[in-house]
Amino acid sequence: MILLARVLVLSLLAVPVVAAGTSPKAGDLSPLDPSAWSRHHAAHLLERAGFGATPEEIDQFAKLTPTQAVRRLVYFDGVPPVKLPPFEHSGVFKDGLDPFPSSRPATTALAKETGEALGIKVKQSGNRPLQPVVNEFFYWLRASRLETDRVVYWWANRMLASPRPLEEKMALFWHGHFATNEDKVRDYRKMLKQLNLFQTEGLGDFRTLLIGVAQDPAMLAFLDAGVNVKGAPNENFAREIMELFTMGVGNYGEKDIREAARAFTGWNYVGLDFRVNPEQHDDGMKEVLGHTGAFNGVDVIDIILDQDVTPEFMAAKIYRYFVRETLDDELRRALGARLKAGNYAIASFLETVFLSQDFYSDASRATRIKSPVELLVSTYRKLGLERIPGAPDFNLVSEALGQRLMHPPTVAGWAQGRSWITPGLLLERGNFALDVMFADLSFIPQDRYPYYAGGDEIRAVDARIRVGLDMTSATKPSQTDTSSDMMAMSNAMADRDEMFNTRFASYRGWQMAIEQVKPIERSIAQIDLTGMVMSARLTTADAVVDYFVRRFLSVPLDELTHTRLTEFLQEQLGTDDIPAAATYLEDPLRLLLHVILSRPEYQLG
Repeated sequence: MILLARVLVLSLLAVPVVAAGTSPKAGDLSPLDPSAWSRHHAAHLLERAGFGATPEEIDQFAKLTPTQAVRRLVYFDGVPPVKLPPFEHSGVFKDGLDPFPSSRPATTALAKETGEALGIKVKQSGNRPLQPVVNEFFYWLRASRLETDRVVYWWANRMLASPRPLEEKMALFWHGHFATNEDKVRDYRKMLKQLNLFQTEGLGDFRTLLIGVAQDPAMLAFLDAGVNVKGAPNENFAREIMELFTMGVGNYGEKDIREAARAFTGWNYVGLDFRVNPEQHDDGMKEVLGHTGAFNGVDVIDIILDQDVTPEFMAAKIYRYFVRETLDDELRRALGARLKAGNYAIASFLETVFLSQDFYSDASRATRIKSPVELLVSTYRKLGLERIPGAPDFNLVSEALGQRLMHPPTVAGWAQGRSWITPGLLLERGNFALDVMFADLSFIPQDRYPYYAGGDEIRAVDARIRVGLDMTSATKPSQTDTSSDMMAMSNAMADRDEMFNTRFASYRGWQMAIEQVKPIERSIAQIDLTGMVMSARLTTADAVVDYFVRRFLSVPLDELTHTRLTEFLQEQLGTDDIPAAATYLEDPLRLLLHVILSRPEYQLG
């Protein structure tokens, strides 16, 4: 299996892009000739500026001019108002939880000192007087994480259904750029508020967004604003704003970091609101990037934005996200000049990029590896689904593929590009396609899951199928001895006298959390490939393969692969007559699409 995956990876990195006529010029930011606009270009635009599209949506954009198509995506010209539901909170937050202590030891220390923590009073006598407090500590850790998973589902559904896909695509970019992790923030409300900032300001001017992020409770919590005070500045945020968020390594000195950190002292939050503590702010003179003054944080941000390198750094990063990984110095300088001339207006900059010849050139088309989130959402969108299925689980699949939202690996976010593809990750992408086409029984809710008599055998067959066994091998009777599994754990040990029991608190906290957090609906994707094929009036296996390739791939298949897929479908159907096989067409079509979606070509967008 690993050898096969390595072959697939090498194939992916060598997939040829077939030119469709005369190609626009790479590196040329002048607008595409309107006469060159085609359905092919419309599909490329929708893939990059959104999350792909159905054939019907591509046809609509193909009828527009390039300017009209880009303005519809960037400025929402002609797009109806968004009527997507707001996030539905489970009601898990309690007033006593804020401010949440930094650790379990900090919580118990507070409880011992004051007789109360997290809104819970310490028991006056008896064994484990701190147990309710520690239970509450673990309750919030679990509840916030579970509620964050629900936030991700809500966001993924917006990516899928929003008539303004670029709004969510840009929010996804900023989430990776200004990366914060719920594991440290420990408050889904702060993570949701930051996401809302990215959604509402992500296409506005970069200065407003940057100030908003610098004053955002999630970022302040993540980069330890609470310990950035006069006389003892913490350099975390000052370093990251220069190194990762605006300028890049090598364009500042350590003195600039130290002085900038002083400017941000006293910046903190109360609950979900930004606060400046004047007593903790250093209002003395500072020297940052060659400028001297009694600067505060906003002053430092303006100094950074005025550096020549900043628009080039930001323009290049946005370009690599939407267009391609490689760009030369000349193009980077030209992009930076466009962003600076537009006063850091992101929408205006993207309009220039999406209209340019460079964007539609052979160097840019189908050369970008889809991120895991893009892969999942675009697959569902191209299938015509209206909601993200609950099975396979969006959070767990995206994590297996390397991109769990709200949990970036570091403050630098995700590496992007070829880091998304390894032998193991490519196999996981194929497994995702399998789980969409054929539901994974382990994610069906228990009231519909085969736990009844015979359920063991059903689950055993499912497990064998998923490790690649053929039907005969997968359906052999299992020899399961469950006698040892039926033995209960001994509870004969005497109860210990102690202040609290951490393991019990972790267990009890989880129970309390799942009691309060609303469950994610574990619906199965409603897929009707037979309906697709019959509606398209396809009559041969070759026509079906061609239809699926055009609907799902950005890269044409070579003739040999196309022929083999046609032969595979014919073999599964026992005929080349599609209408004659209509009554048993669905499973063969799902097998075919699983193969197509597992191919290297599908990883490119």
